[in-house]
Amino acid sequence: MSEMRILLATVLLAFVSLEVAAQPVQLVGVDRVRAEPLSQTIPVIGRMVPRRAGDVAARVSAPVEQMLVDVGDRVEAGDLLAVLVADRLQAERDLRAAEVSQAQAAMGTANAEIGLRRQELQRLEGLRASAAFSRGQFDDKRQEVLMAEGEMAEADAAVASARAELRLAEIDLNRAEVRAPYAGVVTRRHTEAGAYVNVGNPIVTLVDDQTLEVEADVPANRTSGLNPGLALRASLDTYQIEARVRAVVPQENVRTRTQTVRLTPLLPDGLAFAANQSVTIYVPAGQPRTVISVHKDAVINRQGETLVVLVVDGAATIRTVRLGEAVGGRFEVVDGLAAGDVAVVRGNERLRPGQSVRFLEAEQG
Repeated sequence: MSEMRILLATVLLAFVSLEVAAQPVQLVGVDRVRAEPLSQTIPVIGRMVPRRAGDVAARVSAPVEQMLVDVGDRVEAGDLLAVLVADRLQAERDLRAAEVSQAQAAMGTANAEIGLRRQELQRLEGLRASAAFSRGQFDDKRQEVLMAEGEMAEADAAVASARAELRLAEIDLNRAEVRAPYAGVVTRRHTEAGAYVNVGNPIVTLVDDQTLEVEADVPANRTSGLNPGLALRASLDTYQIEARVRAVVPQENVRTRTQTVRLTPLLPDGLAFAANQSVTIYVPAGQPRTVISVHKDAVINRQGETLVVLVVDGAATIRTVRLGEAVGGRFEVVDGLAAGDVAVVRGNERLRPGQSVRFLEAEQG
């Protein structure tokens, strides 16, 4: 009976060998299993925000004479945006200039007066050794000198005050010209020629689109490693860019459990981007680690098992594997494969164990 079993096993083995040998050599595409660093990221939706933007306001109260810019106009720092009616401001300036002249004239009179009193005091002092010297007149004249000096001080202060008032009037006159505080684009006009504006009323809204940065609300448990200067991958429309962390705002939103992160993007030259434009930031989900990975096309799911067909000594070998996280177009291999294994990524569905294979030149790994 045992001899019969051995005979049957020999025949079966020979039959299988003949069946395998009869199978044609299969052309396959392959890709090597490799060890690579895994830095898992999570996408966070952010937005482009300007570092400088806001209303350019009137700094004096006056009617608007001219609006010199329109929505969409690009301006440089110091460019004229609007002109206010300045006739009253000009008259105020002229009045203050006249007051300066008046105060200077009064100071001249006081200066002449003090000179006269000092001259008379010196004349009386020259008579001190004479019988004509009067002690009372001398003391009175000395008091007159002191009074003249006091009037001179008042006149000097009046000149300083008048000059300060003139300076304020000149400042208001200059502020009748509304100028751009920084370079940017006009996004809104708040008034028109003929309207009256008070101090603080907005004239235009200006956005500096040359200093855009990214603002993103990142889950608070993902911000611990976002140190200033850290480079992150980001996507802006169809462009892949790099953005460096500038600051993590130390305040958590109690409803969303997120913190605001500001990043400086490295934008391509010659391309225009807009404030509030959507940006996707890829934030690290954990510490980088090295994993064994296999190409996603090498993985076969069959009857509840995860399989990979390997090429060993020119023949197909089926291996059961256990996979982990996705790594781009590959999967982390937890068990079943080693770095350097040759996995079949094209033609693997038709292969049988032991079947001879030949690599496609373009696919050889």
